[in-house]
Amino acid sequence: MRNRWIIFLAFALVLQAHAQKQDDMRQTVEYLASQELGGRYPGTAGDTLASEYIVGQLRSLKLKPVVKGKKKTGYYHNFTYGKEVERTTHNIIAVLPGKDKQHKNEYIVVGSHYDHLGLGGQGSGSRRPDTLGVHPGADDNASGDAVVLELAKYFKKVRQPRSIIFAFFGAEEQGLVGSKQFLEWMKQADDRRINLPADKKGIVAMVNLDMVGRMRDNAMSVSGTGTSSEFKAMAEKAAEQTNLNISCTPDGYGPSDHASFVAADIPVLFLTTGGHMEYHTPDDVPSTLNYDGMQQTLDFSKALITRLASMPTTPDYISVPSSNTMKHAKFKVTLGLMPDVMGVSRIPGLRADIVVAGKPAHTAGIRSGDIIQEIDGKPVKNMDDYMQRLSELEPDTTIPVKVLRNEEILTFQVYLKPSKK
Repeated sequence: MRNRWIIFLAFALVLQAHAQKQDDMRQTVEYLASQELGGRYPGTAGDTLASEYIVGQLRSLKLKPVVKGKKKTGYYHNFTYGKEVERTTHNIIAVLPGKDKQHKNEYIVVGSHYDHLGLGGQGSGSRRPDTLGVHPGADDNASGDAVVLELAKYFKKVRQPRSIIFAFFGAEEQGLVGSKQFLEWMKQADDRRINLPADKKGIVAMVNLDMVGRMRDNAMSVSGTGTSSEFKAMAEKAAEQTNLNISCTPDGYGPSDHASFVAADIPVLFLTTGGHMEYHTPDDVPSTLNYDGMQQTLDFSKALITRLASMPTTPDYISVPSSNTMKHAKFKVTLGLMPDVMGVSRIPGLRADIVVAGKPAHTAGIRSGDIIQEIDGKPVKNMDDYMQRLSELEPDTTIPVKVLRNEEILTFQVYLKPSKK
């Protein structure tokens, strides 16, 4: 009886701890994605408020600053960007020194970006460019910021052999500016810089969390698993440990800050739960997030980073060509949807993350979240199949598209409009 009571009490304490972490993550998301912060556009008042919040969290953990002689602002790495209109913003960086003499001079960057699109508008990256309004960016990327802050709390208590740099990058939406500026800073001689490696060669790996708030099917995408020889096995073991379904992509390229690091020959791991209809719109709000899923992401990240930070040897770097064929492809037609380019879904086929209203797929009846199984009678198992099928299609034709929706197979007749001349 006593043993059962001890087990029950231990289980209750675990649940209580998880609930507290979820509350903390929710609080972070709700503040960063609040209307008050106005979409966190670089150089605005909302950008400043967001950075002050994050710095306050890092300072409370007594993590090491990175700029000498500035007690209150030592976590800021300031930079200016832009040609026609110059803007000044910053990365927010803190360091947790490693505990092992042999490995403490090897640094792992654990990062996310904290900026977003502000009020949107033409040229902003908004998917509703004709509508001005706060783009809160709850999933993109307050979700990543919330998880990274919890990781900082955890690793402050559970120190690792290697040192960890916790980085919150600015101006990611403007072309990965903050992460590029950070790596440029690491190349320069700067006697103000403290608690960081002497140069970028001291950074042995980077883990990036971007859009981790909308987990579906207990699934996550992990990119960059081929950029070091042990990364794929490491990710799979962490997934097994935390009961998570992961989809691994070897290359480390993609539209987020990890791409800056892999371009500098640093192995990377990119974690994301994928896209959705609210992406880059005013509807990316805190209430749409899956906080249980964020807890799973947090647990997986802890297990993964623990393995990475305690590797007996320095991670090697392997150059892996980009597998993203979409940007190189040219087609005569479009279905008008954004496929699951990260391969997050564990169901065979290719999920349509976003189906654009008024486009051929939407007009035919296909909806966001449908899993494409066949196009024109030919199977679609992954992105490569999807690209091949699109390349075979001709305008002014009607083709069948078979999808899986809520365990039901449906077939839609999609009319492919002639291209405008």
